[in-house]
Amino acid sequence: MSAISTLLPSPEHRFYEHRRSSVVLNLPGLEVFPGDLLVSAGAADYLCHPLLLLNSESKKPRWPFSKRGVQGKDKNKHISDLEDCLSSLKITDFRDYEFHTLKDKTWNEVMEMHQKLPTNQLDLRKQQEAVWELFTSECTYFLDHLLVLKMIFMNTLKYLQTHEYLLDVDLWRLFANLEELSQTSFGFVNSLFRIFKDYIDICETSPSLDFISVLTKYFRGSLCQSHQTYCLNYSAAVFYLESLKQRHDFGIYLKWCEQHDQCRRLHLPELLVAPLHRLTRYPLLLKNIWKRSTDSTEKIMIYSIKEKVEKAIQDLEGKVKWLDNFQKFRHLQEIVVWPPLWDRDKRFFIPECLKHIFKEHMAENILSPTNRHLLYEGKLTLAESTRFLDVYLFLFDDFLLVTKTKRNKKKLGGSDPGLMCPSLTAELQTVIREGGSCTVIDQPIPLDRLLVRGLDPLHVSVFGLRNAFLIQHENRYRQCIAAFLLQAQTENIKRTWIAQITAAISRFTRSQETKKLSSFPLPAEPSGI
Repeated sequence: MSAISTLLPSPEHRFYEHRRSSVVLNLPGLEVFPGDLLVSAGAADYLCHPLLLLNSESKKPRWPFSKRGVQGKDKNKHISDLEDCLSSLKITDFRDYEFHTLKDKTWNEVMEMHQKLPTNQLDLRKQQEAVWELFTSECTYFLDHLLVLKMIFMNTLKYLQTHEYLLDVDLWRLFANLEELSQTSFGFVNSLFRIFKDYIDICETSPSLDFISVLTKYFRGSLCQSHQTYCLNYSAAVFYLESLKQRHDFGIYLKWCEQHDQCRRLHLPELLVAPLHRLTRYPLLLKNIWKRSTDSTEKIMIYSIKEKVEKAIQDLEGKVKWLDNFQKFRHLQEIVVWPPLWDRDKRFFIPECLKHIFKEHMAENILSPTNRHLLYEGKLTLAESTRFLDVYLFLFDDFLLVTKTKRNKKKLGGSDPGLMCPSLTAELQTVIREGGSCTVIDQPIPLDRLLVRGLDPLHVSVFGLRNAFLIQHENRYRQCIAAFLLQAQTENIKRTWIAQITAAISRFTRSQETKKLSSFPLPAEPSGI
């Protein structure tokens, strides 16, 4: 038996049985369902989190008793006990898979080590070297990134939670489907390892590597799918990590993990991003194998696998955008307040006994992620007759919404910052953290009823206004029914707002004209002509 045959990983290092990798998630409360959004059961838990569903239980923290924290001497004792608990934890070397010794060797070095002569067919040797590069890079990814994340960071956090520390830290939100990802990568690298072992054992009778079946099994199976699930959670995980870093107890845990020898000076953010980098590198490695293959059947199969991976990456980009848009609109539904008619306009007197007639259908449905897209947003100043008012504008693809921001710094229990959408602006993040809101000033302004005008500084400087522009809301008879005199912080911001609104109006007008044309098809040509 050759020496490489002893390099198979020992049974005690095998991962658990492969669990269900994904389910098709139907997001509740939406008019359409992303049928192609494949995520694991844990991802479903994340997407169906109360803060995203905004139900009556949405404000209840998961671990209310642990969020209260401890004060004074109790806090110092808590920190001291946490440090003692960490000092009692010993992590053994988890890289003793025997293929670990191969990850830094070249293909020629391995052949020489086993006293085998490289094939004299240059093209075949180049192909073997390309497949070996895929194997060694997967070894590095599995051993130096996924296992470090799992064994040092995730398992240490699990250990602390069994000892009643950091109970409110959500493992899924931080590590997503890391267990599944590690198991899949292990299966892939182990299968490649067996191929090279078999080749070296019988290379006299089998001059080529039988690797196509392994590539097909994993790249058409769970490898891409598990990476997609992880990547969908990545931006939220990084955002969640930043919020956790503000805590002293989590900082002690993080420092202890990052100082471990087997981390090799890598920090948690650098490790968390590794699966994203790996997924985008797969097409390059496959292309390298395809270039160095000469058999036409093999080339066709490798190319189709490469296209499959590239398609998975493209789908992921769309899913990430969709998910980010979904989360953002859920937060908007939480903070945007729609006052009733009698509060919005004091000209209308509605007796209490008649108010039930005016119970409009849920105004929050206007901000549905399936109906529209947010194009631009930002903070401006609204000039009123006696004061200046801080306002926040949302420009959607079919209307403009003007709101006034209300801060509530004394109010506790705002949205968990770890669940906030990373693409929210800093202004909205502050409003959410402080339990504030954005109250709608007037009805939404449809883009086909909106006019925007830049103002000459000479006309408004007498009122102390700078960088001002005017927004008019017209009715169907072209009568102005509302006007907003807005001031931007700089001239560039003013120009950007005018350009964004003008472009949005133009796109909306074109789309409406297209719909009208499609609803009136041309008459059929007479058969006699």
